[in-house]
Amino acid sequence: MANVLPAERRLEVLAALVNGTSIRAASRMTGVHQDTIGRFGQLVGEGCARLHDRLVRDLTCPLVDLDEQHSWCRKRQIKVDAAKGDGADVGEQWTWAAICRTSKLIIAWHVGKRDQESADALVEDVRARLAVMPQITTDGLGLYAQPIAANFGPAVPYMQTVKNFSSRPGKPGVSEKYAVPRGVDFIQKRAVFGTPDPAKATNYAIERSNLTARQWNARLRRRTLAFSKKLSRHSAAIALHYVYTNLCHIPRNMRVTPAMAAGVTDTVWTLEMLMVAALAEPAGEKPEPQPLTIPKPQGPARELPAGRGWLRVLPGGSAPSAPVAPQPPPVASVAASPEPEPEPPPSDPPPAPGPRRMVQLSLFDESG
Repeated sequence: MANVLPAERRLEVLAALVNGTSIRAASRMTGVHQDTIGRFGQLVGEGCARLHDRLVRDLTCPLVDLDEQHSWCRKRQIKVDAAKGDGADVGEQWTWAAICRTSKLIIAWHVGKRDQESADALVEDVRARLAVMPQITTDGLGLYAQPIAANFGPAVPYMQTVKNFSSRPGKPGVSEKYAVPRGVDFIQKRAVFGTPDPAKATNYAIERSNLTARQWNARLRRRTLAFSKKLSRHSAAIALHYVYTNLCHIPRNMRVTPAMAAGVTDTVWTLEMLMVAALAEPAGEKPEPQPLTIPKPQGPARELPAGRGWLRVLPGGSAPSAPVAPQPPPVASVAASPEPEPEPPPSDPPPAPGPRRMVQLSLFDESG
């Protein structure tokens, strides 16, 4: 008979993992061996990924932000040596994620390299889970444009926010070794596809989500020994964090969980509910892309035929009106035509100007 942890001990381990505790620290806190914690965390994380595939579908997210976050597995990228058998699962691993800005729901994520293949995988997953055409915002990374155009079409409102950094003057000293070496000078927004609203283009939601992930997932922290040693457990830890924040965590500026705000569920999940559902979730199919509904923009607009979207008026324009049928030209009538008015007689030419007189001007009063 296999040695299975009791439910109370499992909850203790899971609570430690979702609150930013490393495996070794969780082992010291709960008395469970670290190998057991590693296997249990991978089991729950893989179940969370399957649970996410079943629940998060047909979303109506008007604003979607995409970004990527750096981490590594087993070795730093600079120490990866293919001659020693290091493959793609060793070295830097980027967490690509998409968030619904209005509900704070993590729509999709992907763990992989920072290449075109990972960008394609993330955008395809996001497209399969949406039912309404969103406005998409990313940073200045050029890998997003191709999959966004291929999956959403060139009419999708897509804008990039490019941060321009300024270096600190002089060389940083020892006290500034761990400080941020540069600050944001200004942010440039540029439309890539469609007609996005610049006032709604920002990456604050996904960047704040990345910060939360680094705080609550010990594997993502910088300058730490809690980094992942296996890519499968790294991916499971990412899935556990995102599903936990979607179903169980209430953000500070909200009264419901992101899943409740997005209409995925109608109750706040407890950690025990998440553990039971993840361990019992069977293997299912990934969501398939469905036709997107194009929402009506704010302000005057007219719907295009065949469901192709809306024609809206840009600032400074006039409201769209219905096409006017061409009118036949008026028929000329001889009897109705008025008689031409007689031209006025020519007037006498003006008289020629006479000779000019020179006048002496004085600057002083000479009368006295």
